[in-house]
Amino acid sequence: MDEWMTRLAPELRALLEIDEQDGFVTEAARSLGIPQSTLSRRIRALEDLLGLALLVRTGRRAALTPRARELAEAVRGPLTGLERAVAATAGEADPAGGRVRFGFPLTMGQGRAPELLAAFRRGHPGIRLELRQGHGAALFADLRAGRLDLALTIPAPAGEEQGALEHRVVGSQRIVAVLPEAHPCAREDSVRLEELAGSQFIGTPRSYHLRRLTDAWCAGAGFAPRVDVEAAEFAAIRELVALGMGVALLPALSRPLRGTAEVPLAGGPARGEGWSREIALVRSAVPLSPPAQSLWDFLARATAA
Repeated sequence: MDEWMTRLAPELRALLEIDEQDGFVTEAARSLGIPQSTLSRRIRALEDLLGLALLVRTGRRAALTPRARELAEAVRGPLTGLERAVAATAGEADPAGGRVRFGFPLTMGQGRAPELLAAFRRGHPGIRLELRQGHGAALFADLRAGRLDLALTIPAPAGEEQGALEHRVVGSQRIVAVLPEAHPCAREDSVRLEELAGSQFIGTPRSYHLRRLTDAWCAGAGFAPRVDVEAAEFAAIRELVALGMGVALLPALSRPLRGTAEVPLAGGPARGEGWSREIALVRSAVPLSPPAQSLWDFLARATAA
């Protein structure tokens, strides 16, 4: 245990920090509060101990080798948990300071999520927030591996792996039909999904939750959507709709993009729930640090109001 705490733990943390800072060695050293030369010595010592190269350096950045990435994924959770347990036992973890790594979906870059984070920062100026956006599968993977402390996810965790993550449902995201202004249904108060059966759809990739939901909802309305164009970014899909290339089912915006109409969906899916997706606040599989717990408590209170 002494060797682990005095030697291996700092060296492994240096490797993980380089990975978490996207290969920027200077930023990794700054995050750890050590000189860059110290960080480099720790990596060299770990390479000497293991007898293999861990980094491929290109200028200011360094990429982890495949073997190093395997090592990082294997030790990330145990190392983070050990560090937090020791800090809590020693009374060194400060809930008013430190770092919280927080993730949220690409569709929540505006509105409620940034407002809540800004309010938290005003009340906790000593806590540094590291924010990452991604689609659901990436956020769940980062939470399981300990690369994120907390995240808002759409949908809530489900399945054997995701369901093991502690979470609470904090809201929902309304889905609407996004149509070109010239579409026959664009000026209607609402549209039934079957009315769009003859339209060409623009969809997200099949791995995305919204695409699976779109396919399921359309199947419940009696048709398979014709998707000839796929795009990962919702903003790009809206631009394509505005150009008349198709229709889409997307989260509602407070102000539709020029050239589009956002029409509420009438009726309801076959399963009986509304045209919406659950939003969940999810904890990492690794025990939370005191500052991360502070953010969890704040968001839980704010979203319960």
